[in-house]
Amino acid sequence: MELCEPAVAYGKNKLTPEEYLAWESTATEKHEYYRGEVFAMAGASVRHNVIAKNLIIGIGARLRGKQCQPYGSDLRIHIPENTLFTYPDLSIICRDIVEEENDDYAIAPTVIIEILSPSTKSYDRGEKFRFYRDILTLKAYILIDSESIAIEAFRINASGRWELEEYKSVNEILTIPVVDLAIPLQDIYEGTKLS
Repeated sequence: MELCEPAVAYGKNKLTPEEYLAWESTATEKHEYYRGEVFAMAGASVRHNVIAKNLIIGIGARLRGKQCQPYGSDLRIHIPENTLFTYPDLSIICRDIVEEENDDYAIAPTVIIEILSPSTKSYDRGEKFRFYRDILTLKAYILIDSESIAIEAFRINASGRWELEEYKSVNEILTIPVVDLAIPLQDIYEGTKLS
């Protein structure tokens, strides 16, 4: 059986969130949803996957036993304020997501981490960050380059404004104070052959 695109399956160009969730539950690939439109998500490079693995292992070990927990790219995040459904590379959520109202997605991440690739970096830095800023619980947005040692850490400051801290050396330590976390860039980039 061949899976149809959502517009074909539902006979219309725009889908409701409910139609998207029903269609996405049977899709073989992941799709973002925004204001009725559905967009296929690109596959990831080997280096991207190595960094994602390092993050989930490293952050998971550091947060073991704590309230805040990391979740990988299979956890769909929904932003009701702007309708976006998306799959961040890594989310840290500081509440019991099993008790969320809907089992298809989570809505309250504290930290979102995206791993940049050539095809997504402009979107992740620009429009996607604008979408993410509508999440009231979001306190940190971390962008990790997959082609060089470079991390951009955006955090909410005491005045409620986003500020940027950059990391450019494998000898530095990425800190995420909102979840009391520190992880060396060496651990994040291990196995990537970047230096």
